[in-house]
Amino acid sequence: MNKELIIDASNEEVRIALLEEKSLVELHNEKPNNQYSVGDLYLGRVKKIVPGLNAAFVDVGYEKDAFLHYLDLGPQVRSLQKYLTGIRKKKSKEKLLSSFSFDEDIVKDGKIADVLTQGQEIIVQIAKEPISTKGPRITCELSLAGRFLVLVPFSERISISSKIGNKAEKIRLKSLIESIKPKNFGVIIRTVAEGKKVAELDQDLKDLVSRFEGLHESLQAAVKPPLKILGELSKSAAFLRDMLNPTYSGIAINNRVLHDEIKIYLNTIAPEKVGILKFVDKQRIFDHFGIEKQIKSLFGRNVTMKSGAYLVIEHTEALHVIDVNSGNTAKKDKDQESNALRVNIESAQEVARQLKLRDMGGIIVVDFIDQRKAENRKELLNKMKEFMKDDKAKHYILPPSKFGLVQITRQRVRPEMDIKTSETIFTADGSKEVRATILLIDDIENQLNDILSAGAKSILIHCHPFIKAYFQQHNFQWKWLRKNMKWIKITASNSLPLMEYHFLNEKGEDLSPKN
Repeated sequence: MNKELIIDASNEEVRIALLEEKSLVELHNEKPNNQYSVGDLYLGRVKKIVPGLNAAFVDVGYEKDAFLHYLDLGPQVRSLQKYLTGIRKKKSKEKLLSSFSFDEDIVKDGKIADVLTQGQEIIVQIAKEPISTKGPRITCELSLAGRFLVLVPFSERISISSKIGNKAEKIRLKSLIESIKPKNFGVIIRTVAEGKKVAELDQDLKDLVSRFEGLHESLQAAVKPPLKILGELSKSAAFLRDMLNPTYSGIAINNRVLHDEIKIYLNTIAPEKVGILKFVDKQRIFDHFGIEKQIKSLFGRNVTMKSGAYLVIEHTEALHVIDVNSGNTAKKDKDQESNALRVNIESAQEVARQLKLRDMGGIIVVDFIDQRKAENRKELLNKMKEFMKDDKAKHYILPPSKFGLVQITRQRVRPEMDIKTSETIFTADGSKEVRATILLIDDIENQLNDILSAGAKSILIHCHPFIKAYFQQHNFQWKWLRKNMKWIKITASNSLPLMEYHFLNEKGEDLSPKN
């Protein structure tokens, strides 16, 4: 599958779009001053112990205290605290852990009040970014992610990605890592490490060890909490580290400084891919690649698919609800069951795309079209699992209920993407929200095609003068003539709102599709 990464960098934010076969599948935003990203390490201070929740609230500098549950302490938390105390009291000068002796692990069903005290300094890592009115979710199970490996301090365990299926390769990787890893560090071997040479894995491990040494130096220099002591890579670099693979055919960016930074990083993690990185001197690079139009059409309440079927997506505080509608596709198959299965499978693919694109988390309920046959419901479930198998967020899908509802839980680690896709049009009787102008031309062309397919002989488009000028400036009438062998007339009226238009026949009758 052909993949492209488009990066739009400005002073306000960095936007990252992942395209698969020119279709937008992921969108990420990064503010230049964004703190509290997943993976960042902080020196915090315990503000409050809450025995009823078996949790603590920790001050990491955010307006809301971060939440730390007992289960997120990790069994090695006493060793972590011993390490921190040694540095803060200037007793520990060793940057690594080769001579460090572990303290006893905490029990799984213990009480947080037995481990932490109010006012205590603590090293924590951001596990979930602040969402809505909640502060960050944090953990004491520290990990430093690299291209091929994840370094886990205060552990000796070596874990291998379950996606590496070759038994001989697993043995090779484990044996290799055992021979090069430093003492008192565990390692998680990532999927992309499969088939990699010793030199590549060794360099990745050395980079991670160097980052841990930087953590030691930051703690030595820290005056008092709260303080960020080790930051994750920028979102664009982290995205490349985690996602880059041979299927990527291009990376385009419109900021020279960031381009040069990513080029240096690519030389480190994947020198063979440096050639696909290109600087595009376009301030509106998302417009240049057609991404802005896709954003406007994909982030609205209604999402229309190629067949004409559409989704209605509603967000509530408790869950997300997605309704599947067959639209104008209801008569394409011989019977209702076949039509329902076809629409449901197409919708399942779009739902999987929307979950990744909007980064929707928590509980998602999808109301598919009812299917009577058990084998069709089973096929829908299998397709839903297939479409979501590449989703990096942890998720679980329940079989369709007798009401046709499919329930999905999906891990939420960062705020959901919320993009305004409508525009405010001011009218004589007050302002109103309408679909974005960028989609208006597509709507007109789609409806025109439907009217022509129905056999209309003479068609006139009646619209606002600005819309008429746009059609004429871009020679739409000649394009329609070549495609349909019909000349489509266009008239304009200042009395029409900007977003309103009508299709009329030779008698002046309105042919516009009725919603």
